[in-house]
Amino acid sequence: MRAGKWLHRGAMALVAVLLLAGLLAYASLRMSVPQFDDSAPLPGLSSAATVTRDGLGVVTVDAANRVDAYRALGFVHAQERFFEMDLMRRSAAGELSELFGERALDVDRKQRTHRFRARAKRDLALLSVGERALLEAYADGVNEGLGQLRARLFPYLLLALEPRKWSAGDSALVVFAMFLDLQGGENREELARAAARRHLPPALALLLDPRGSEWDAALDGTTVFPPPIPNAQDVDLRKMPRAWFEGEARALREQKPGSNNFAVGGALTRHGAALVANDMHLTLRVPNIWFRARLKFPDEYAPGGRVDISGATLPGTPAVVVGSNTRVAWGFTNSYGDWMDWVQVRWLDAARTRYATAEGARSVQTFREEIAVKGGKPIEWLVRETIWGPVLHQPASGPGLALAWTAHAPGTFNLGIGALERARHLEHAMRIMTRAGLPAQNFVGGDVAGNIGWVLAGRIPRRFGFDQSVPADWSHAGIGWTGWLPPGQNPRVVNPPDARIWTANARNVGGDGAMLLGDGGLTLGARGKQIRDGLRARKQFVPADMLAIQRDDRALFLHRWWEVLRATAARHPGDTKMRELATAIAHAPERASIDSAGYRLVRQFRTRVVANVLDMLTAPLHAADPNAPRPTPAQSEAIVWPLVAQRPAHLLAPIYSNWNALLERSARDVIEELRPMNGGLAKRNWAERNTSAINHPLGSIPGLGWLLNTKAQGLSGDVHMPFVQGTTFGASERFAVSPGHEDEGYFHMPGGQSGHPLSPFYRAGHEDWVAGRATPFLPGPVLHRLELVPTAH
Repeated sequence: MRAGKWLHRGAMALVAVLLLAGLLAYASLRMSVPQFDDSAPLPGLSSAATVTRDGLGVVTVDAANRVDAYRALGFVHAQERFFEMDLMRRSAAGELSELFGERALDVDRKQRTHRFRARAKRDLALLSVGERALLEAYADGVNEGLGQLRARLFPYLLLALEPRKWSAGDSALVVFAMFLDLQGGENREELARAAARRHLPPALALLLDPRGSEWDAALDGTTVFPPPIPNAQDVDLRKMPRAWFEGEARALREQKPGSNNFAVGGALTRHGAALVANDMHLTLRVPNIWFRARLKFPDEYAPGGRVDISGATLPGTPAVVVGSNTRVAWGFTNSYGDWMDWVQVRWLDAARTRYATAEGARSVQTFREEIAVKGGKPIEWLVRETIWGPVLHQPASGPGLALAWTAHAPGTFNLGIGALERARHLEHAMRIMTRAGLPAQNFVGGDVAGNIGWVLAGRIPRRFGFDQSVPADWSHAGIGWTGWLPPGQNPRVVNPPDARIWTANARNVGGDGAMLLGDGGLTLGARGKQIRDGLRARKQFVPADMLAIQRDDRALFLHRWWEVLRATAARHPGDTKMRELATAIAHAPERASIDSAGYRLVRQFRTRVVANVLDMLTAPLHAADPNAPRPTPAQSEAIVWPLVAQRPAHLLAPIYSNWNALLERSARDVIEELRPMNGGLAKRNWAERNTSAINHPLGSIPGLGWLLNTKAQGLSGDVHMPFVQGTTFGASERFAVSPGHEDEGYFHMPGGQSGHPLSPFYRAGHEDWVAGRATPFLPGPVLHRLELVPTAH
């Protein structure tokens, strides 16, 4: 009894300690919630600024001038999103190991090679006095907002670290993080293309490099046909060693970061203003990458002498990235042009310290980068740079490969996008965007007068004297990048006859425009074609019509693959498994809906066929050089479908008796992958595969998932349709708006506004995004008001 009594007392004491610890943790967490009401000092303001929030946490900043507005926005960004801002600058600079230890070293080494912190410092010095002042004001606002929190933000408590202050150069790093996210910095397509040309018969290498297909929906109506199928004299896989084609098929990943944007002209709207829609597809997380804001301030250069701009801001930068300024509305999609080239470095000495250039011999610059590692000693990382860029590949013999990338060039970062606040009309906005320092994007905009247009935003390198699709030697005069294309020559389309414009990461123009932009992984045109056809199916538009197109999940792309799978299963009526498959796909899947097993099965079948065919076609390359990158074209449909349709025997590996055998193997792969699960193939619906995993960066820490992550939900939509949705990938925002009629527009996004789990705006709006309930574009009624008051430092 006595022992039991003490045991009981000990248990009660332990519970009390745990409760106290929990209460202390909660109190500490509560103290770092952003300030929403009353007043707060903000040194540097010329006059008081007001920050209001509506029911979704959408912020309105009303300030006396532009610099004050962005100083106040910096204050808000820091209190709501500082940890996420910190992750972005660190990911670009290669400084994540300082937070997460050795597990982040591989990422840091890879990013340090680009030396973006040094490039940010360089670009900062190239900005105008006004741009630097704006960045400094924003950084001061960030640091003040961070400093006024009553406790350390919870991620830093968990990591046992103090947050590092923000600097003007850190905003450039955030932009460089977007370069890395959207363009990658690896230029893998060019390496794979070079390997294919080196090891494969020319006709086969050409087949693996399609630049278009019947799915194309270019704005100028041009077509680019896929390469011809090689004849048996040029390529005959049947005569190659059987061993080359044996083994497991590789996994296939076709999904790439992208977006949709489209617009209709004033002739198709009730009020005569253009209507612009945008949904930028990115990796999804909690909180969302974007932060909704409306900025209002007097400005003598703006129409009417006042800026009133609403949309999505990128925490860490002082700008509204997409939205409307009451005169012009705009959105972006990733261009997937060719913004990188591999340069062959011809070494002049055995130590590889000197190399040839058109101006004579040069010495390689070596930079010693020190990577801080939490819980360990700093790591030194050496970066070797040429005049063209860093040396990233060096075979045992022969030339090295240096990466020439627009992100490395002086002046890549600027605040040009900020001038959209003052854009008076579409043409003005398009001129602004051709000079803006950002990853090259498809800008689609429309103005209050009803004009619509597309232009390639950002800088385009002028290439001369070499084939940009494979590594080239730039050590001779007149070969390489010879400056930048004048902004007025960026490809564009304005006010097309049918008053409709669309882009979806595919080819937009042909001819000289296509040559200028190149192919950095252009996506298949199926998504853009479905958007185009959706626009052409209507004669008048309101915002709800744009949302219907954005959420279009019709499985048009897969219909012909359903017919192939159905025929494949029907050839084996006596096989129990094939009969089950035939029953599960008896009807063509109409949509990528969560309850569709047919969609999942047909999609998986296509994926297996594409992987098997690409493995078959690239097997000779792998046999010649197992370490060489194998082509996985974004437009693989342009390669595989003609072969499946025509079934040339000479392009079939000796492991298959005929094309039906390849299709049967692919179908049986699907059955074996899915049938062992409970319920059989008919229960393997799309929601089971496409379940959201939209989580906080620290949401994988045991015990925190319930607090930080969103609820896992089955999602409709997929890659080759407008309604792009994956487990961690999809529309990071979705809106449609007419300039001058912002009150009629809508805007919703996943993950919520705030990064603080105890904020009422954490996950706010997420369920609306899931369900497609279009919340208003403009902020709603004011629920919170914070007055930022100027004070002396």
